[in-house]
Amino acid sequence: MTSAKKSKIYTKGGDKGQTSLVGGTRVPKTHMRLEAYGTLDELNSMIGVIRSHLAEAALNTDILRTHVEARLQRIQNCLFDIGSHLACESAEIRQQLPQIKPVDLAALETDMDMWDSELPALKNFILPGGSRLACFAHMARTICRRGERAILSVDAESLDPQHIVYINRLSDWFFVLARKFNASAGVTDLQWSKD
Repeated sequence: MTSAKKSKIYTKGGDKGQTSLVGGTRVPKTHMRLEAYGTLDELNSMIGVIRSHLAEAALNTDILRTHVEARLQRIQNCLFDIGSHLACESAEIRQQLPQIKPVDLAALETDMDMWDSELPALKNFILPGGSRLACFAHMARTICRRGERAILSVDAESLDPQHIVYINRLSDWFFVLARKFNASAGVTDLQWSKD
């Protein structure tokens, strides 16, 4: 029995500050596409942090924990899908890449509508904070917004409008999730004081 040769993690191809996009085009690591999909990778890592803390978090229901865990895993996959498009300049190749499905966007909106109906009405801005999971969700929200800005800096012809909608909705989802985490942990959101 022969085993497949394991490839090395390091290729040395980026040692001079360049990397390859999907399709082979070499670009500097400061290229706007790398900033965009690199920010989504950072967001994906923050989601990993949230998922790692779900099991021990003080939530008032295991149903919420199970639901959020499954949703976060799907979101992580969607972020990889969007990242693959951002890493590709070729319209022909992008057509073969995984697509965001309408059900993925609808799931975020359904969650927000349900959670928002269970939360106190917002009358003021709130300060990021509260429970540990809420803080992590607020961090994910701000990384998501930065990712949205980075995506919008990529040439418009190669952007999928559905990706912009998904990322925009996702940051809202993290905001409502932070509030839901606080409510579930019995923590009151801290309102912004104008004085």
